[in-house]
Amino acid sequence: MKIVVTGSLGHIGKPLTKELVEKGYDVTVISSKAERQKDIEALGAKAAIGRIEDVPFLTAAFSGADLVYTMIPPTDFRSSDYDLIALCRELAGNFAEVVQKAGIKRVVHLSSIGAHMEKNSGLILGHHSAEVILNELQDVNITYMRPTAFYYNLLAFLPVIKNAGVITSNYGGEDVVPWVSPIDIAAAIAEEVAAAPSHRKVRYVASEELSCNEVASILGEAIGKPELKWTTISNEQMLANITAFGMPKQIAAAYVEMNASMHSGELFEDYYKNKPVFGKVNLKDFAKDFAIAYAQN
Repeated sequence: MKIVVTGSLGHIGKPLTKELVEKGYDVTVISSKAERQKDIEALGAKAAIGRIEDVPFLTAAFSGADLVYTMIPPTDFRSSDYDLIALCRELAGNFAEVVQKAGIKRVVHLSSIGAHMEKNSGLILGHHSAEVILNELQDVNITYMRPTAFYYNLLAFLPVIKNAGVITSNYGGEDVVPWVSPIDIAAAIAEEVAAAPSHRKVRYVASEELSCNEVASILGEAIGKPELKWTTISNEQMLANITAFGMPKQIAAAYVEMNASMHSGELFEDYYKNKPVFGKVNLKDFAKDFAIAYAQN
C-alpha cells in the first residue's frame, strides 16, 4: 500500500512514519523544508518537498497513493492577521480538490475533539469547517481522527509557573480533561490505515483522563514544586491576561471560548458518547520532558 503523510516529521508525523515503514508500507512524507529530506529518508520513507498550499505540487505528491493522511499544520497564533477558520477552509479545500484530481479513495484526516460543534468551540471551529468541506467528497472513504487535549500544550504554562508559581486558566481545578500523547495518536492512525475502509468514521484518541488538579500535582512533583496548583479564573480575566502578553484580540477571544467550553464540559460531550480505549502514554511519562523544559526555561 502506498501512503502519503502530510505534516512532515512533527510530533505525530515522525512516530507515524516510523511505524508505517516498519509495517512494510510504501510511505512518502510531505515537508516544506528541504533539510528534512535526509531525516525522512533515514526512516525509510520517500520525501516530497513542497507546500500543501501548492495545489499542483500536492496533486503530484498524492498521485498513485492508496491512502493519504492529511492534517492542518500548526501556525503562529501571535500574528495579528491570523485567521484559523479561513486557513482550515483553504487547506481542507486544497485537500478535497487534490484528492479528487489524484483519484484518492481513502483519507485519514487529523481533526480535533470538539470538531462536531458548530459554535462555542473557539479555535476548534476551524476543524469543524475542515470536516464539513471534506465531507463533500462523496466517493471517498474518510476517517476523522479526533485527539483530545495534547500533553505538550501544557508547556504553554511554563512562563506563568516560573513567574507566579501557579497554573491559571479559565478552566482548571476539578475540571476533568481527556489528555493525549502524539505517540498514541500515531499508533491509532496506523491502526486505521490497516483497518477496513469505512465511508465515514470518527475515532477519538486519548491517553488518560485527569482533573486539572491532578495534572498540577503530577507536573509539580516532576519539577520539584509539589505544592503547584491549577486555579480557575474568569473568562474576562483570562482574556485580559493573554491579550496583555500580545495575543491578538480575535485569537485571544477564540482561545478563551475554547477553554470555556472545556470548563463547561460542552467540548467533551460527543467524546464521552464515543469514548475510546486509552493509549499507552500517561502524563507521568510526559512530565519527564516537562521537567527538562522547565529547567531550561
